[in-house]
Amino acid sequence: MPDNLTQPPLAATANDSEESLPVLTVNGDRATVRLNRPAHLNRLHPEDVIELTRIFGQLEQDRSIRVVVLTGTGRVFGAGYHLGELAEQRKNTNTEHASDAPYQDSAFERMCDALEDLRAPTICRLNGSVYGGATDVALCCDFRIGVDTCEMFMPASRLGLHYYRRGIIRYASRLGVGAAKKLFLTAQTIKAPEMLRIGYLDEAVPAAQLDETVDRLAYILAAQAPMAVEGMKRSLNEYAQQAFDHDAVNARHAQSLRSEDILEGVTAWHEKRKPVFKGK
Repeated sequence: MPDNLTQPPLAATANDSEESLPVLTVNGDRATVRLNRPAHLNRLHPEDVIELTRIFGQLEQDRSIRVVVLTGTGRVFGAGYHLGELAEQRKNTNTEHASDAPYQDSAFERMCDALEDLRAPTICRLNGSVYGGATDVALCCDFRIGVDTCEMFMPASRLGLHYYRRGIIRYASRLGVGAAKKLFLTAQTIKAPEMLRIGYLDEAVPAAQLDETVDRLAYILAAQAPMAVEGMKRSLNEYAQQAFDHDAVNARHAQSLRSEDILEGVTAWHEKRKPVFKGK
């Protein structure tokens, strides 16, 4: 594979043993975002959410990035959002007139939406199991490739939490209402074969094959025409979010017909060579 798509080392090192905010690494047209609190199973703290939101905003503006990989340090991808912060949110909203106040989305919800709405296609590299809110973070990605020993559960009902709107939509639109009900209403743990069956995982592979499998998909995604990928990703997300805009889809289609990329794609097809897209 081309050098600019080589995955940076993800195994724990001496420096990785010290927990930190999420780490961004950019190699050519590929960005890797790594959760880095292995001692706490990559539990997300408020400062992590702020940093992830900042990173996703940076990647959204960087037109040179054609694929984003999200992963974690250690044996678990993510243990979800810090439960102490949920308790704090409850305290802050537990006022006499709280039920009359308009709903305001949380920083965690906004971070998830920013990830789902990223211009570039995204792959979640599930280096291990995934729990709680981290299951939604992974679901925000376009593709999920995990180790075949991973498991997941969504404990919202066990915690007394009604999940937020777009999280519900993500689960139901990606996995189907039946699977979403099982996960949300029972809070049961499911393992990799079931995660694969319901479509939560696109692939489940032995740990030794994880990087190779992620690399292969990242290479395929980065090789496509970026304007077409961006436009179709947005259109498909809008459809899943029940916000399909016919005029916007038609405009994206018309723009692609005027692009330099379609000329390059058709020419390369006839010349039986690999196209070189410029995103124009």
